[in-house]
Amino acid sequence: MDLATVIGVVAAFGLVLFGIMIGGTLTSFLNAPGALIVIGGTLGATLVSHPMSQVLNLGKVLKNALFNEGVEPKQTIDLLLEFAQTVRKEGVLALEDRVEALEDPFMKKGLQMAIDGQEPEVVEAVLQNEVTKMEDRHDTGASILDTMGTLSPAFGMIGTLIGLVQMLGSLEDPSTIGPAMAVALLTTLYGTMMANMVWTPLAAKLERNSNQESTINNIYLVGTVSIGRQENPRRLEMLLNSLLSPQKRVQYFD
Repeated sequence: MDLATVIGVVAAFGLVLFGIMIGGTLTSFLNAPGALIVIGGTLGATLVSHPMSQVLNLGKVLKNALFNEGVEPKQTIDLLLEFAQTVRKEGVLALEDRVEALEDPFMKKGLQMAIDGQEPEVVEAVLQNEVTKMEDRHDTGASILDTMGTLSPAFGMIGTLIGLVQMLGSLEDPSTIGPAMAVALLTTLYGTMMANMVWTPLAAKLERNSNQESTINNIYLVGTVSIGRQENPRRLEMLLNSLLSPQKRVQYFD
């Protein structure tokens, strides 16, 4: 689990709730009609903006944002360079047992294709398509979250207008002014909180995770193709480091 995401969301909501309870009671900030307007309206408008299959996949999108801890490039590069050395000495078939034990499906697929004798150009094309599809899926997920972040405050304002209309339409009955005003104010609060404390930050986190995963998969791609060609491991180290920022580059060979 990505602790930074969980801690951030819990801290944001916790501090808001703490501020509410210092100045009053929590129950005064609970309003079912306002919540229905914001949540229901946001989900409905999101369905208009995106295909239902993509919106129903939102659970997997949130899982990627919350539970993707990422992989350290150094560990990946060290493993690939170790494989490259083995292949240079013993041939690509020497990796067969080790590839079976790999957990990452992307890396396992590429190396298995190399072991099976596929041309490096074919391996590169297949893996590049996989990277492109992964990026498209993540872009779609981030787009859905961005849409929800944009729509939530808008439906908060719609709820505010509804509450004001109800209040102005019943000024002769003072007992109805309070509930109508609560809807008017709390829907704006709900919409703003959901947008700025949930949807927009999660969209940003998903984009960051996607960029990180793309970097790792490109490392796998370059490494797998190089291993399939049985290239010099030192050359592979140079190629892999070119994909990283100077601070994260690896020195495997002395």
